[in-house]
Amino acid sequence: MGAAPRRVVVTGAAGYVAGLMLPDLRRRYELTLLDVRREDRRGNAVAGVTAADLTDNNRDRYRAHFAGADAVVHAAFVRPPAAANGDSIAAQSEARFRSELANMAMAYNVYQTAREAGVRRVVMISSNHAADYYEPLILDGACDLVTPGMQERAVGYYGWAKATYEHLGFIFAQGEPGEPGEPGEPPLENVQIRIGGPRENDLERAAPGDLRQVRRGLAVYLSRRDLVQLIVKSIETADIRDRHGVPFQVFYGISDNSHAFWSIANARRVIGYAPRDNSEVRFREQLARHLAAAAARRA
Repeated sequence: MGAAPRRVVVTGAAGYVAGLMLPDLRRRYELTLLDVRREDRRGNAVAGVTAADLTDNNRDRYRAHFAGADAVVHAAFVRPPAAANGDSIAAQSEARFRSELANMAMAYNVYQTAREAGVRRVVMISSNHAADYYEPLILDGACDLVTPGMQERAVGYYGWAKATYEHLGFIFAQGEPGEPGEPGEPPLENVQIRIGGPRENDLERAAPGDLRQVRRGLAVYLSRRDLVQLIVKSIETADIRDRHGVPFQVFYGISDNSHAFWSIANARRVIGYAPRDNSEVRFREQLARHLAAAAARRA
Protein backbone atom coordinates (compact mmCIF):
# COMPACT_ATOMS: atom_id res chain seq x y z
CA MET A 1 0.00 0.00 0.00
CA GLY A 2 1.19 3.52 -0.77
CA ALA A 3 1.58 6.31 1.74
CA ALA A 4 -1.55 8.16 2.77
CA PRO A 5 -2.07 11.42 0.86
CA ARG A 6 -1.02 14.64 2.53
CA ARG A 7 -3.78 16.62 4.16
CA VAL A 8 -3.85 20.20 2.85
CA VAL A 9 -6.08 23.10 3.91
CA VAL A 10 -6.99 25.54 1.12
CA THR A 11 -8.42 28.89 2.18
CA GLY A 12 -10.31 31.09 -0.24
CA ALA A 13 -11.30 27.83 -1.92
CA ALA A 14 -14.14 29.44 -3.89
CA GLY A 15 -11.85 32.12 -5.33
CA TYR A 16 -10.29 32.45 -8.77
CA VAL A 17 -6.73 31.28 -8.04
CA ALA A 18 -7.86 28.34 -5.92
CA GLY A 19 -10.27 27.36 -8.67
CA LEU A 20 -7.39 26.98 -11.11
CA MET A 21 -5.62 24.57 -8.77
CA LEU A 22 -8.40 22.54 -7.20
CA PRO A 23 -8.93 19.90 -9.91
CA ASP A 24 -5.29 18.80 -9.64
CA LEU A 25 -5.01 19.25 -5.88
CA ARG A 26 -8.13 17.12 -5.33
CA ARG A 27 -6.45 14.22 -7.14
CA ARG A 28 -3.24 14.56 -5.15
CA TYR A 29 -4.22 15.48 -1.59
CA GLU A 30 -6.89 15.09 1.03
CA LEU A 31 -8.27 18.63 1.02
CA THR A 32 -10.05 20.77 3.56
CA LEU A 33 -11.62 23.67 1.68
CA LEU A 34 -12.49 26.87 3.54
CA ASP A 35 -14.19 30.07 2.40
CA VAL A 36 -16.85 32.51 3.54
CA ARG A 37 -18.95 31.44 0.56
CA ARG A 38 -19.60 28.15 -1.20
CA GLU A 39 -19.98 29.47 -4.76
CA ASP A 40 -17.40 30.78 -7.21
CA ARG A 41 -17.58 34.15 -8.98
CA ARG A 42 -20.09 32.79 -11.48
CA GLY A 43 -22.39 31.44 -8.79
CA ASN A 44 -21.40 27.81 -9.32
CA ALA A 45 -21.22 25.66 -6.19
CA VAL A 46 -17.70 24.54 -5.23
CA ALA A 47 -17.92 21.00 -3.91
CA GLY A 48 -16.65 20.36 -0.40
CA VAL A 49 -16.28 23.95 0.81
CA THR A 50 -16.84 24.55 4.53
CA ALA A 51 -17.90 28.06 5.54
CA ALA A 52 -15.31 29.70 7.78
CA ASP A 53 -14.52 33.36 8.44
CA LEU A 54 -10.78 33.48 9.04
CA THR A 55 -10.90 37.19 9.86
CA ASP A 56 -12.65 36.19 13.11
CA ASN A 57 -10.15 36.55 15.96
CA ASN A 58 -11.90 33.76 17.88
CA ARG A 59 -9.80 31.04 16.29
CA ASP A 60 -11.65 28.33 18.21
CA ARG A 61 -14.41 28.72 15.62
CA TYR A 62 -12.25 27.23 12.87
CA ARG A 63 -9.28 25.68 14.66
CA ALA A 64 -10.53 22.12 14.13
CA HIS A 65 -10.21 22.47 10.35
CA PHE A 66 -6.42 22.82 10.69
CA ALA A 67 -5.92 19.82 12.98
CA GLY A 68 -3.83 17.09 11.38
CA ALA A 69 -2.98 19.11 8.28
CA ASP A 70 0.47 18.93 6.73
CA ALA A 71 0.21 22.24 4.87
CA VAL A 72 -2.03 25.25 4.32
CA VAL A 73 -2.42 27.07 1.00
CA HIS A 74 -3.75 30.50 1.94
CA ALA A 75 -5.60 32.12 -0.95
CA ALA A 76 -8.40 33.89 0.94
CA PHE A 77 -8.82 37.61 0.37
CA VAL A 78 -11.06 40.37 1.71
CA ARG A 79 -12.10 42.71 -1.09
CA PRO A 80 -12.75 46.39 -0.37
CA PRO A 81 -16.37 47.48 -0.70
CA ALA A 82 -17.43 48.94 -4.02
CA ALA A 83 -17.19 52.71 -4.08
CA ALA A 84 -20.52 54.44 -3.65
CA ASN A 85 -21.60 57.40 -5.74
CA GLY A 86 -20.18 60.54 -4.22
CA ASP A 87 -17.39 58.82 -2.28
CA SER A 88 -14.31 61.01 -2.22
CA ILE A 89 -10.91 59.72 -3.23
CA ALA A 90 -9.95 59.90 0.44
CA ALA A 91 -12.95 57.78 1.44
CA GLN A 92 -12.14 55.17 -1.21
CA SER A 93 -8.51 55.09 -0.08
CA GLU A 94 -9.62 54.62 3.52
CA ALA A 95 -11.85 51.70 2.50
CA ARG A 96 -8.97 50.00 0.68
CA PHE A 97 -6.71 50.49 3.68
CA ARG A 98 -9.26 49.01 6.09
CA SER A 99 -9.84 45.98 3.90
CA GLU A 100 -6.10 45.33 3.73
CA LEU A 101 -5.86 45.58 7.51
CA ALA A 102 -8.47 42.83 7.63
CA ASN A 103 -6.36 40.78 5.20
CA MET A 104 -3.28 41.18 7.35
CA ALA A 105 -5.21 40.15 10.47
CA MET A 106 -6.51 37.11 8.58
CA ALA A 107 -2.98 36.17 7.54
CA TYR A 108 -1.94 36.32 11.19
CA ASN A 109 -4.90 34.13 12.18
CA VAL A 110 -3.94 31.55 9.56
CA TYR A 111 -0.28 31.51 10.61
CA GLN A 112 -1.10 31.32 14.30
CA THR A 113 -3.77 28.65 13.92
CA ALA A 114 -1.44 26.61 11.73
CA ARG A 115 1.32 26.91 14.32
CA GLU A 116 -1.00 25.88 17.17
CA ALA A 117 -2.25 22.91 15.12
CA GLY A 118 1.26 21.68 14.37
CA VAL A 119 1.05 22.34 10.63
CA ARG A 120 4.43 21.98 8.92
CA ARG A 121 4.18 24.63 6.20
CA VAL A 122 2.08 27.53 4.92
CA VAL A 123 2.12 28.38 1.21
CA MET A 124 0.89 31.95 0.96
CA ILE A 125 -0.63 33.30 -2.25
CA SER A 126 1.13 36.65 -2.25
CA SER A 127 1.31 38.91 -5.30
CA ASN A 128 3.74 40.57 -7.67
CA HIS A 129 2.26 43.81 -6.31
CA ALA A 130 4.43 43.40 -3.21
CA ALA A 131 7.15 44.99 -5.37
CA ASP A 132 5.14 46.62 -8.16
CA TYR A 133 6.95 49.96 -7.86
CA TYR A 134 9.69 48.48 -10.06
CA GLU A 135 7.41 47.48 -12.91
CA PRO A 136 7.07 50.90 -14.63
CA LEU A 137 10.82 51.33 -14.26
CA ILE A 138 11.35 48.08 -16.14
CA LEU A 139 8.87 48.98 -18.87
CA ASP A 140 10.59 52.37 -19.21
CA GLY A 141 14.04 50.80 -19.44
CA ALA A 142 15.26 52.13 -16.09
CA CYS A 143 15.47 48.70 -14.44
CA ASP A 144 16.13 45.28 -15.94
CA LEU A 145 15.03 42.58 -13.50
CA VAL A 146 13.30 42.18 -10.14
CA THR A 147 14.47 39.40 -7.84
CA PRO A 148 12.73 38.13 -4.70
CA GLY A 149 15.64 39.40 -2.64
CA MET A 150 15.16 43.06 -3.59
CA GLN A 151 13.54 45.47 -1.17
CA GLU A 152 9.76 45.31 -1.41
CA ARG A 153 8.33 48.48 -2.88
CA ALA A 154 4.57 48.76 -3.41
CA VAL A 155 2.52 51.55 -4.94
CA GLY A 156 -0.76 50.80 -3.17
CA TYR A 157 -2.29 49.29 -0.06
CA TYR A 158 -2.86 45.95 -1.79
CA GLY A 159 0.84 45.45 -2.49
CA TRP A 160 1.77 46.86 0.92
CA ALA A 161 -0.40 44.20 2.57
CA LYS A 162 1.13 41.43 0.47
CA ALA A 163 4.63 42.56 1.47
CA THR A 164 3.46 42.52 5.09
CA TYR A 165 2.23 38.92 4.66
CA GLU A 166 5.80 38.10 3.71
CA HIS A 167 7.32 39.94 6.68
CA LEU A 168 4.87 38.26 9.05
CA GLY A 169 5.58 34.86 7.52
CA PHE A 170 9.30 35.33 8.10
CA ILE A 171 8.63 35.96 11.79
CA PHE A 172 6.70 32.69 12.05
CA ALA A 173 9.37 30.83 10.04
CA GLN A 174 11.97 31.70 12.65
CA GLY A 175 10.03 30.12 15.52
CA GLU A 176 10.05 31.60 19.00
CA PRO A 177 12.35 30.70 21.89
CA GLY A 178 10.59 29.77 25.11
CA GLU A 179 11.09 31.21 28.56
CA PRO A 180 13.89 29.62 30.59
CA GLY A 181 12.91 26.03 31.22
CA GLU A 182 9.90 26.25 28.87
CA PRO A 183 9.60 24.96 25.30
CA GLY A 184 9.44 27.54 22.55
CA GLU A 185 7.48 27.58 19.31
CA PRO A 186 8.94 25.62 16.39
CA PRO A 187 9.38 27.29 13.02
CA LEU A 188 6.32 27.40 10.78
CA GLU A 189 7.80 26.86 7.33
CA ASN A 190 6.75 29.50 4.81
CA VAL A 191 6.64 29.85 1.04
CA GLN A 192 5.36 33.10 -0.42
CA ILE A 193 4.19 32.93 -4.05
CA ARG A 194 4.13 36.29 -5.81
CA ILE A 195 1.50 35.38 -8.37
CA GLY A 196 1.90 36.98 -11.78
CA GLY A 197 -0.79 36.81 -14.46
CA PRO A 198 -2.72 33.49 -14.30
CA ARG A 199 -4.90 34.50 -17.25
CA GLU A 200 -5.18 33.62 -20.92
CA ASN A 201 -6.49 36.93 -22.24
CA ASP A 202 -3.97 39.64 -21.34
CA LEU A 203 -2.79 40.07 -24.94
CA GLU A 204 -6.37 40.09 -26.20
CA ARG A 205 -7.16 42.93 -23.80
CA ALA A 206 -4.24 45.07 -24.94
CA ALA A 207 -4.94 47.75 -27.55
CA PRO A 208 -3.67 46.68 -31.01
CA GLY A 209 0.03 47.50 -31.27
CA ASP A 210 0.42 48.57 -27.62
CA LEU A 211 3.77 46.85 -27.20
CA ARG A 212 4.28 48.16 -23.67
CA GLN A 213 1.12 46.37 -22.49
CA VAL A 214 1.96 43.36 -24.64
CA ARG A 215 5.37 43.07 -23.04
CA ARG A 216 3.77 43.19 -19.61
CA GLY A 217 1.32 40.42 -20.54
CA LEU A 218 4.07 38.23 -21.95
CA ALA A 219 6.33 38.81 -18.95
CA VAL A 220 3.88 37.91 -16.18
CA TYR A 221 1.99 34.98 -17.73
CA LEU A 222 1.43 31.94 -15.52
CA SER A 223 -0.22 28.90 -17.06
CA ARG A 224 -2.53 26.72 -15.00
CA ARG A 225 -0.25 23.70 -15.11
CA ASP A 226 2.77 25.76 -14.10
CA LEU A 227 0.79 27.25 -11.22
CA VAL A 228 -0.12 23.76 -10.03
CA GLN A 229 3.48 22.58 -10.31
CA LEU A 230 4.73 25.58 -8.35
CA ILE A 231 2.20 25.03 -5.55
CA VAL A 232 2.79 21.27 -5.37
CA LYS A 233 6.57 21.66 -5.19
CA SER A 234 6.19 24.44 -2.62
CA ILE A 235 4.14 22.03 -0.48
CA GLU A 236 6.26 18.92 -0.95
CA THR A 237 9.91 19.97 -1.19
CA ALA A 238 11.46 18.75 2.04
CA ASP A 239 14.06 21.47 2.64
CA ILE A 240 13.24 25.12 1.89
CA ARG A 241 15.73 26.71 4.27
CA ASP A 242 17.44 29.88 3.14
CA ARG A 243 21.20 30.40 3.39
CA HIS A 244 20.81 31.31 7.05
CA GLY A 245 18.81 28.20 7.87
CA VAL A 246 15.37 29.84 8.05
CA PRO A 247 12.65 27.78 6.30
CA PHE A 248 11.33 30.73 4.28
CA GLN A 249 11.24 31.46 0.56
CA VAL A 250 9.68 34.01 -1.80
CA PHE A 251 9.04 32.81 -5.35
CA TYR A 252 7.63 34.65 -8.34
CA GLY A 253 4.72 32.82 -9.93
CA ILE A 254 5.30 32.97 -13.68
CA SER A 255 5.89 30.50 -16.50
CA ASP A 256 9.13 30.09 -18.46
CA ASN A 257 8.56 33.33 -20.34
CA SER A 258 11.21 34.68 -22.71
CA HIS A 259 10.08 38.22 -21.85
CA ALA A 260 10.08 37.72 -18.06
CA PHE A 261 11.30 40.57 -15.87
CA TRP A 262 10.87 38.77 -12.55
CA SER A 263 13.46 36.18 -11.57
CA ILE A 264 12.44 32.58 -10.87
CA ALA A 265 16.02 31.36 -10.48
CA ASN A 266 15.56 30.67 -6.77
CA ALA A 267 12.38 28.63 -7.39
CA ARG A 268 14.29 26.53 -9.90
CA ARG A 269 17.14 26.02 -7.45
CA VAL A 270 15.28 25.49 -4.16
CA ILE A 271 12.23 23.44 -5.17
CA GLY A 272 13.14 22.30 -8.67
CA TYR A 273 10.47 24.39 -10.37
CA ALA A 274 10.59 23.59 -14.09
CA PRO A 275 7.83 25.56 -15.85
CA ARG A 276 6.64 24.03 -19.10
CA ASP A 277 5.01 26.99 -20.82
CA ASN A 278 6.35 30.13 -22.49
CA SER A 279 4.04 33.05 -23.25
CA GLU A 280 5.88 33.93 -26.47
CA VAL A 281 5.03 30.48 -27.82
CA ARG A 282 1.60 30.23 -26.23
CA PHE A 283 0.43 33.58 -27.63
CA ARG A 284 2.50 33.72 -30.82
CA GLU A 285 -0.51 34.46 -33.04
CA GLN A 286 -1.70 37.35 -30.85
CA LEU A 287 1.88 38.63 -30.63
CA ALA A 288 2.22 38.60 -34.42
CA ARG A 289 -0.96 40.67 -34.76
CA HIS A 290 0.29 43.22 -32.23
CA LEU A 291 3.65 43.49 -33.98
CA ALA A 292 1.92 44.03 -37.30
CA ALA A 293 -0.30 46.72 -35.79
CA ALA A 294 2.70 48.45 -34.25
CA ALA A 295 4.55 48.36 -37.57
CA ALA A 296 1.53 49.84 -39.34
CA ARG A 297 1.48 52.70 -36.86
CA ARG A 298 5.09 53.54 -37.64
CA ALA A 299 4.66 53.27 -41.41
